[in-house]
This record gives sequence, structure tokens and C-alpha cells, in this order.
Amino acid sequence: MLLGKQECVVKTSKGSISVYVCGDQEKPPLITYPDVALNSMSCFQGLFFCPEAAPLLLGADVISSDAPLLSVDDLADQVAEVLDYFGLQKVLCLGVTAGAYILTLFAMKYRESVLGLILVSPICKAPSWTEWLYNKVLSNVLYFYGMCGIMKECLLQRYFSKVLLLICVLKSHSNGWYVMQLLDERQSLNVKRFLQAVNERHDLSDSLHKLECKTLVFVGESSPFRDEAVYMSSKMGRKSCALVEVQACGSLVTEEHPYAMIIPMEFFLMGFGFYRQHPMASSSSSPSRQCCIAPELLSPESLGIKLKPIKTRIDIQF
Repeated sequence: MLLGKQECVVKTSKGSISVYVCGDQEKPPLITYPDVALNSMSCFQGLFFCPEAAPLLLGADVISSDAPLLSVDDLADQVAEVLDYFGLQKVLCLGVTAGAYILTLFAMKYRESVLGLILVSPICKAPSWTEWLYNKVLSNVLYFYGMCGIMKECLLQRYFSKVLLLICVLKSHSNGWYVMQLLDERQSLNVKRFLQAVNERHDLSDSLHKLECKTLVFVGESSPFRDEAVYMSSKMGRKSCALVEVQACGSLVTEEHPYAMIIPMEFFLMGFGFYRQHPMASSSSSPSRQCCIAPELLSPESLGIKLKPIKTRIDIQF
């Protein structure tokens, strides 16, 4: 379980949803929203449990919505009602793929409530005919067969790179295998409703440049949503958005390569005056020790991040 995790049922005008709260509630709040068929554990555990990330993220109030209903606009409105329920005025948002779309839409509709966006393999366009038909087929599979083997295989291909999927088959990658196990616990009806809502989403492209909050985008180079994430970051503009592409990774960067997110997020959060509570672990065995920070990171003119296994696509000040 996530540290200090509590489940609350929040009644909204669109229906009741489950919200999980963890961390120090005296610290700045972070709203998280998972991708299709995932929840707070299966989508964010790898990132939140990194030794270097725990003081950076679990020091904040983390709220994870996990009951998608109705249209994408309804889902964005539900996020606003969750903020009202907990009395939150300004929040940071962390979303993955479909969850990233919902939080981006939320930031457009409720600009005064969002300090910044951290989006992982995000989408912003309406579905193509190919995606629309594919999602329709998945919805039918869920309706007739539930979370069957074929459905889980399709979802895992959505989340992870082919290399990690092979490792999962061999049961030697704890995060990927854990996600596979948690998919068995997902309620097929809720997954189907979320998938249907996302499949009817509208194009946000023309409004992206109007977003007033700073945005950090992560995407795996093997993600099926890579091109859309690159497109989305370009539409937001270099002054407000930075894109970090993670090599040898699929869509679910939070689980497949969570360490690759830590340093970019730390510099991103510094722009809001938020700092790590404890210095970075000095263990030579930590994957973060493989990272090399360029001197220009400390200058006010640039956020050029040079990390392994990361390559950045823009040079920007936050």
C-alpha cells in the first residue's frame, strides 16, 4: 500500500468515486489520474516507492481518482468536485495517457486551480478511426468476457515496451508482473466505461497554447503514443512545456523506468518553490547514480537535462 493511504468515497454530481489520499496533507497537493484499467497502485507505485522520489512526492498530499464515469468533460468536472471536497485551491497534476488527457482538460476548464502539469505519454487528439475501432473491440471483449487473457495482453502492450513484456513473461520484472496481477482485480464494467469515455474524446489541439500552467511531458520512445506526446508538447510551446523522452521504455514510464523521472521532476518542482526534503541517496547501487547533470541546469536560462537513459528534445527555462 502507499504510505498512509486512505480511501474516501466522494459523492459528485456525476456519481460517487473512490479517492485515495496519502502523504503529508500539510504539504502541497498532487492530483494523480491513471490510465485505462490502472489504479493508484498499478500506475504510480514504481515512481512513488523510489527512494529518491519518496521525499519529493510522498511529502505532498496525493489524491488518486479511480472511478471513471460518463464523458471526458464529466471526468474533468469530477476532478474539480474532488478539489472542492478536500478544500484544495491550487494543485499540481500527474496523469498517465488517458488520465493525462483528463487532467489536461481539467487544466483548461479550471485554470485557476492548476499550478502545473506532469503528463506521462499523454494524448490530446480525438481518436483515429483505427484507434476508435480497436477500442470498440476491446469494449466488446470486456462486455462478453471480462478481464480475460486477451484483454490483459492488449493492455500490457499499451503500457510497456516489448523488451519488458518479454521479461514479464519470464516473471523477472517485479513492476511489470505486479501490474499483470492487479489487472485481475479490475472491475470490467468500470474499465469498459472509462474506455468508452476516452474513445469519445474531442481534440484539444487548438486550445493547448492557451494553457497557462507549466508542463513537463514524459514519453517512452517505444510508446504507441510517442508521436502524439511530441506533437502535444510542440503545440504547448517551448516557453511553457518541456519534453523528456525516455529510451528503451513504453508508455508507463512511472512503472518501467521511474528513476528516469526523478531529476527532471525535481527541477520542474523547484520552479514552484518545492524542494526535496532529503538529499539524494548516495548509494552507488542506485540507478540514479548513472545520471549526469549538466552545469547549465543550474543557470536561469536553461533546463537542458542530460540523463541516461533519457534524451530531451528542447532547451527551456521553467
